[in-house]
Amino acid sequence: MSTLPTYRWHLAPEGLATRRQLRALGLRPGGQDVVAEVHRPHRRRGPLVAYLYRIDRARPVRLMTPARRAALAAAMRARRTCPNCRVDVGYCIPRSLGMCVTCHDTPEGARPAFQGPAGHPPFTPEGA
Repeated sequence: MSTLPTYRWHLAPEGLATRRQLRALGLRPGGQDVVAEVHRPHRRRGPLVAYLYRIDRARPVRLMTPARRAALAAAMRARRTCPNCRVDVGYCIPRSLGMCVTCHDTPEGARPAFQGPAGHPPFTPEGA
């Protein structure tokens, strides 16, 4: 059992908020410790727990810098690029498939091999 105050769902006192609620207000916890918990009952398993922070001690959200924005864009582009056909498919590649849905659903013999840029050998997926 935790030593933090525990409240039932929708019964937390004013002045406390979860991370999502803080974010909606344009705030972040700012290094403060958790001050309480909210428990939401769940029928088939234990209760869901949300941690609460004091709103008056929260700090404003830091602004996105151009470098962070570029790094995030590069990471998302990598998640959308199929390692098999090397096409930006416009959605995040499912980790369970490891390739875009089109490549996964196409038979191996009918799948076109990726032709690398001029002067580079064609791309071959790992394990092929």
